[in-house]
Amino acid sequence: MNIKPSTTIRQDYNGFSKYCHEIDEPVILTRNGEADLVVMSIEAFRRMEARNKLQSKLLVAEKQVAEGAELLDHDQVIGNLRRKLNAAKE
Repeated sequence: MNIKPSTTIRQDYNGFSKYCHEIDEPVILTRNGEADLVVMSIEAFRRMEARNKLQSKLLVAEKQVAEGAELLDHDQVIGNLRRKLNAAKE
């Protein structure tokens, strides 16, 4: 876990920004010795958002399977995708 005092960002924003991009993980900023904020690069944030969206979709799919939803085999999925792509081209 990366922890820095809040003075780090005030004293050297450019250096702090570079640090966040290099480590590519969230950084906890402290204030008076207590955790206060979490900062991360926009790239790390976007990846985190994408992981959260994927996890949400997987949970929905797992629930559907548990409830007995009909499953499609590989050929059905590919066929559906091809039909949709062809319809979009027209």
